[in-house]
Formats: sequence, structure tokens, C-alpha cells
Amino acid sequence: MPGSRKKFTPEFRAGAVRLVTETGRPIAHVAAEIGIGAQLLGRWVASAQPAAQGGSRALDVDERAELERLRAENADLRLDRSFLKKAAAVFFASDQNR
Repeated sequence: MPGSRKKFTPEFRAGAVRLVTETGRPIAHVAAEIGIGAQLLGRWVASAQPAAQGGSRALDVDERAELERLRAENADLRLDRSFLKKAAAVFFASDQNR
């Protein structure tokens, strides 16, 4: 029967990926154990990894508080720098007029 493919449920895929990631066993061993191809399981694992890493996870309360504190501190430092820059310009301009 050429052209027919096995269909795997999302639960089966997730379980197979968990077997690889949680146990740390090689993909080829897990694939042979559950009766699927190693390349197929490798693709499942690779596609699951970016989702598991969570590139854009939400900040928790402590992280959000620290972010707000750092933003306020950054604004204060920018203001201080701006003031010192203007004061230095005035100081050196008056020194040149002597």
C-alpha cells in the first residue's frame, strides 16, 4: 500500500517528545522502542524545543517590579547626565571667555 501514512495523535507526539526530553535517552532508542522512525521523532523533538524554551514568556511580579525600578533609575540617570552635560558646557564656555 504505497502512499498510506500512519497518523499520530498530538498526545502520542507529545508523549514521545517527553520520553526523549525528560529521560535524556537518544532519539534513536526511544523511536525504536515506540515503533516510529528516528528522523520523524527527531523532527517532533526539534519542533517542540522552541515552544518549550518560551521566547516570550510573561514576567512574574518580582521581575515586573525590578523592570519598573530599573526604568525609573534609567530615567533619573538620563536626567542627571543631561544636567551635567549642560553644566559642563556652561563651565567651559565661561572659562574660555577669560
